Amino acid sequence: MHGIRFRARHGVSRAERGLAQDFTVDVDMDLPPGDLPRRDDMKDVFDYDRIGSIVVELGTSESYRLLEILAQRIASRLLAETPALATTVAVRKFAPPTTASVEQVTVEVRLVK
Repeated sequence: MHGIRFRARHGVSRAERGLAQDFTVDVDMDLPPGDLPRRDDMKDVFDYDRIGSIVVELGTSESYRLLEILAQRIASRLLAETPALATTVAVRKFAPPTTASVEQVTVEVRLVK
């Protein structure tokens, strides 16, 4: 899943955390072959809505100073609550406060069971 969006108050400085900002998250998951659907039936597929809900819940339930910690917590929870063998989570923050003009920053974390 790519482009899961939410607004939150994450950042190193107090000023960053004082203003809601836009974030997006991309999630890639490695599924065990035995968990792939054998039929074209919705009840046999991965619950994409649940994955998106987990990302938004973790992204908005508290304020993080470091995007690395947010990405790690999302990846850990997805591994704990799904049959995935590994997951890669990329958290993207737009217009970070930097000396140079930067459109976005992305932190990517990959965890394996």
